[in-house]
Amino acid sequence: MEAHVKLNSKSIPVLVVVVLLFQLAFPYKGWVILLVALGGLWGIGYLWAQLLARQLWFKREVRFGWAHVGDRLEERFTLTNASSFPALWVEIIDQTTMPDYSASRVTGLGGNSENRWYTKGICTRRGVFTLGPTTLRTGDPFGLYTVTLHHHASATLTVTPPVVHLPTIDVSPGGRAGEGRPRANTFERTVSSSGIRQYVAGDSFRWVHWPSSARHGSLYVRQFDSMPSGDWWIFIDLDQRVQAGSGFAATEEHAVILAASLAHRGLQLGRSVGMVAYSQELIWLPPRSGDTQQQAILRNLAVAEAGSHTLTELLSRTQPASARTSSLIIITASTEASWLDALLPMINRGAVPTVLLLDPVSFGGTGNSQGIEQVLTDLGISHYLIDKDFLDRPEARPGKQGQWRWRVSPFGRAIAVNQDDVRWKALA
Repeated sequence: MEAHVKLNSKSIPVLVVVVLLFQLAFPYKGWVILLVALGGLWGIGYLWAQLLARQLWFKREVRFGWAHVGDRLEERFTLTNASSFPALWVEIIDQTTMPDYSASRVTGLGGNSENRWYTKGICTRRGVFTLGPTTLRTGDPFGLYTVTLHHHASATLTVTPPVVHLPTIDVSPGGRAGEGRPRANTFERTVSSSGIRQYVAGDSFRWVHWPSSARHGSLYVRQFDSMPSGDWWIFIDLDQRVQAGSGFAATEEHAVILAASLAHRGLQLGRSVGMVAYSQELIWLPPRSGDTQQQAILRNLAVAEAGSHTLTELLSRTQPASARTSSLIIITASTEASWLDALLPMINRGAVPTVLLLDPVSFGGTGNSQGIEQVLTDLGISHYLIDKDFLDRPEARPGKQGQWRWRVSPFGRAIAVNQDDVRWKALA
């Protein structure tokens, strides 16, 4: 920790010199007493400040390195004074960049003592933020010197978008022989039934599993061992010209939350999930499965923001890479049908799209959602109209998740059940 001692005013040194000159020129007992008093005050203040600069120690610890929006952030601070002189006041200046959170405070502690405290805050915005560095200011009780200690240790905190349950959205499955859109002259061979799934428009009634349909109250079809499950490609339209709203009630934020939630669902289903978006730079994550892929998707979504590239550009650039049996999930607030020209070649090659259309009007923008909905219906493309109230649920809103439980998930997220389950990590 780097320390600096600064003299606040030159009044005392000047007075000492003046009194000394008077004593040399006009010897007088009063000058001696005044000289001893002022010199002693100056010396004690200097010694006090130097001891605090060398014997004051500060430690800052955090429980985890990344979290979701709505999670609580908890830090532990330890201030130790190893000198015999008390630090009557210590100002803690926090330089953390995370919005709506600050650990700044003023405290004090006696000689040869330790002070420990905790701070808690809510992660209200996704992004990559820095905890620390921290500056400490203190001084002697006479106000002659100010001691500044720079604690350069810091830690990066990645706040990812929340993952919510989306029960009303079904992704049109890609694949062959009963998965997705029917195609002529498709050679179909089935070996054995491995499970059931909900009926999707275009499925043959020969595959309906009637007992399950009766039990659930809706149509379910059999899935066969020879049915390959297609990859999921999630396309996020971040064109700033089509966005509407602000803060949480914005199409951009809803698009990110939908992408995070659908990616989580696909990976939980054992699918390989990829993501493509044009933020300030192209985000390109080819389909993969597993926890590592979810971590990569969430990290990229944490920093995604609106850019200048259109959905048409995004689809056109990725056309050659989309697999024939893929499920395409397109999240957009664009009510213009021009981007469909880039989507149709992908459909013709066998990809099966699902469009999540964010209604710009409900977010305070303009556009004709009904018009593009009709076009999507005419093309037989599965789609959902998402308004700003769709994600109005506790797990999506910052600070609405209730009591924090301590536990570390496989992704490093703190979900604490017991405070002792998560170790404190000092900022480096």
